[in-house]
Amino acid sequence: MPTHSIPYKYTGYFSKLICDYLAVDVALKPFYNRFPNLENFKQQAAEKQKDFTVEKRHLLAKRIMFQYADNSLSQSTLSNIDLLREHNTFTVTTGHQLNLFTGPLYFLYKIFSAINLCEQLNQTYHENHFVPVYWMATEDHDFEEINYFNLFGKKMKWERNASGAVGELSTEGLKEVKQQLKKAFGESENAKKLISYFSDAYTKHDNLADATRFLANTLFYHHGLIIIDGNDDELKKCFIPYAEKELTENLSYKMVSETTEKLTDLGFAEQVHPREINLFYLKENLRERIIEKEGRFYVNETDISFSKKEILKELRENPMRFSPNALLRPLYQEVVLPNLCYIGGGGELAYWFQLKDYFNKVEVPFPILLLRNSALLVPKTLSEKLQKLNVKEEDLFLPQHELITKHTYKISKIDIDFSKQKEYLKQQFKDLYELAKQTDASFLGAVGAQEKKQLNGLDKLEKRLLKTQKRNLSEELDRLKNIQNQLFPNQSLQERQLNFSEFYLEYGEGLLDVLKENLNPLDLNFTVLEL
Repeated sequence: MPTHSIPYKYTGYFSKLICDYLAVDVALKPFYNRFPNLENFKQQAAEKQKDFTVEKRHLLAKRIMFQYADNSLSQSTLSNIDLLREHNTFTVTTGHQLNLFTGPLYFLYKIFSAINLCEQLNQTYHENHFVPVYWMATEDHDFEEINYFNLFGKKMKWERNASGAVGELSTEGLKEVKQQLKKAFGESENAKKLISYFSDAYTKHDNLADATRFLANTLFYHHGLIIIDGNDDELKKCFIPYAEKELTENLSYKMVSETTEKLTDLGFAEQVHPREINLFYLKENLRERIIEKEGRFYVNETDISFSKKEILKELRENPMRFSPNALLRPLYQEVVLPNLCYIGGGGELAYWFQLKDYFNKVEVPFPILLLRNSALLVPKTLSEKLQKLNVKEEDLFLPQHELITKHTYKISKIDIDFSKQKEYLKQQFKDLYELAKQTDASFLGAVGAQEKKQLNGLDKLEKRLLKTQKRNLSEELDRLKNIQNQLFPNQSLQERQLNFSEFYLEYGEGLLDVLKENLNPLDLNFTVLEL
């Protein structure tokens, strides 16, 4: 499969923060622990090994097996779960929302980034074991963010009323979505396979967490992936000491606010705004913020409230009812996992950068942060069309108006660029300026005004000629627009818009094999992959 890489900073789709991090900008060093290169994992493992107890390891392995229940597990996944009990086993983790049918393409890229990194680490550090983890964001409550996926330019949407943690939602109503998919996918063998994936996941499991676990386990069955649901009573007991500090000391608010101020002083935007208490109260059909007022703790939008003594008692007796928000979830994850590295998108890593000082304060090792793989999948038919147009794939990352202008200049048989004429004009006016200096000072201003007028005139002529050429060359330019629109739906990255099923219909299981083979997590560049 032909592939090539583009530096993230040249794509135009990644923030200055992420580009500076990948460039190892010294200004960002205080906001992370170790940079993601192969050599740094040895030190990271040594640091985490001191922090993580045998008791935690046995509890973790036990709870994971409990969560899988009657799911069929591959031997590689079973072995990896068992390895978690060993003192020299570590995880590489990525997390994702419970998007319907995986949601956008980059879900696959995240998981393969974790799987492939573990393979590289296992090949390099034979004295340790490294296992890939997918942390399901089962406690999220933003149903409108996950209840659909895009297919052939339309939303395949799960319509229902929802409240509380999404992982606990019943899968009621998804049989109707299955019927829509059968019509959209058609009757090919790959289409039937996709329908079986959807049906087995969403119509044979009672809640969204179980359905998502089944689907991810099916897609990555042979790669040893471990899937974890953090909404677990026993695992949350490990987090009680940190939740107590959150309720009584507002510790994360203080530390994260200070770190965020340092980041914004450097010109980087705040990704997540810390609250005084970064915990939700969780019950059936309820996940609402905990707010403290004058020593009493209230659950937002409800009549539930506690004294300080009562809420601490509630925490110790019912830890399941306390749910970390986006800022505290990373800490919870690092407390319960022997984790070395977190793999996430640009937005995710941006809020991790706000957390380093907080982690130091609570004495939990801060993981290596790795930007997940990003890729543009280019079908062979489109690749051939681009070759005929003599357009490089990296040019497609330009905003469409810039792409079309650049290509017009390139293919026009008439020279549209008036740079030579402008330079010649400036040279003529140099002589006039010399003449003006020898006469009257007021004449100098008149010469300057005339130069500006004539240069503006050339600019207008150039723009008019460009517009005319775009009209004359519209047939080829429209073909180029069409290709870009297919590869960058809604002028956005393909991986954020399309669902894997569109490619699976064409390439079947081979799609997953190609991604597994070509995504290198430590190649910190954007991948263009020709299918």
